[in-house]
Amino acid sequence: MTEARRRARVFCARFGLGLPVLQAPMSGSSPPELAVAVAGAGGMGAGGVLRDSPRRIAEWAEEFRAGSSGAFQLNVWIPETSEPDPAERQRLIDGARQFLGGFGTPGEPGGPDPPVFREQCEAMLAARPTAVSSIMGLFEPDYVRRLHARGIAWFACATTLDEALAAEDAGADAVVAQGMEAGGHRGSFRQEDAERAEVGLFALLPRLADRLRVPIVATGGIADGRGLAAALTLGASAVQVGTVLLRCPETGTSREWAAALEDLGPEDTVTTRAYSGRLARAVRTAYVRAWAEPGAPRPALFPDQLRLVGQWRRGTTDGLDRSNYWAGQSAALATEEPAADVITRMWTSACGLLPG
Repeated sequence: MTEARRRARVFCARFGLGLPVLQAPMSGSSPPELAVAVAGAGGMGAGGVLRDSPRRIAEWAEEFRAGSSGAFQLNVWIPETSEPDPAERQRLIDGARQFLGGFGTPGEPGGPDPPVFREQCEAMLAARPTAVSSIMGLFEPDYVRRLHARGIAWFACATTLDEALAAEDAGADAVVAQGMEAGGHRGSFRQEDAERAEVGLFALLPRLADRLRVPIVATGGIADGRGLAAALTLGASAVQVGTVLLRCPETGTSREWAAALEDLGPEDTVTTRAYSGRLARAVRTAYVRAWAEPGAPRPALFPDQLRLVGQWRRGTTDGLDRSNYWAGQSAALATEEPAADVITRMWTSACGLLPG
């Protein structure tokens, strides 16, 4: 058996999987139905709980378990520890508000209050998933100990070797190596460094594999068996996929967003802060392009930009995307098929490419 196959087999045995494919925990695009379908194919389902209350986290886990006894992860963002300068923060808000005025009339301000991070963490403990995963930072040591005491693994997203080593030292059971090709938000620990640290997955993987002791889960631009086989060959034990599942019926992606992914070239995705204030890869829509034009202001910080965009979406606007069109660079490989078929085909194809 080759080393690549051995790593995948060990990872699958440890976490109760039939094949080394994890669903990306996409906040707002990870309904229990999708996780059930992925787990049913032998992979690991996922829920992104960034916007979820403790009650909704518990309900999501119950709905998943009603349809599957398989493995699943729950994912949350780590809050920033430093407060921005109030005057600078307000300056960015004012500039973003004025710029958004060019897209129409805003609706009422407000929206639901964001959930409390510590309460979310307690709810994830109570849900007892296979793994709890983090992005944009590390959990506190006490929380890691509590996870492990309940038999819950911790998967930590990292975009650089320094971040990966810090996660390993902090007790992570696996590192999710996120390449710049990935759709959605960048996992950089320091948001001000996110643009500088845009490293491609196949450059990042060998660098991590040569230094880490814990398993690596590769994510970013993987959408078929070729990418899966390549990731395992370069040192990963499993892969995590998101964009390739966005057109699956179980995901519930809006018709407009799904249509934007069809035959989308890698060059037609860009990293932007225009939706949330944090760097993320999305479709290069007219709205996203506008924020990159000369003279356009820098988007407000998170969550201010997110709230402002939400306010304008509640109003009467023209040219503002009605949802965040997240997309990885392999979006063109996404198909309108059941998620189980996508996952199964990926692994079957990879097996045909990997040496025995």
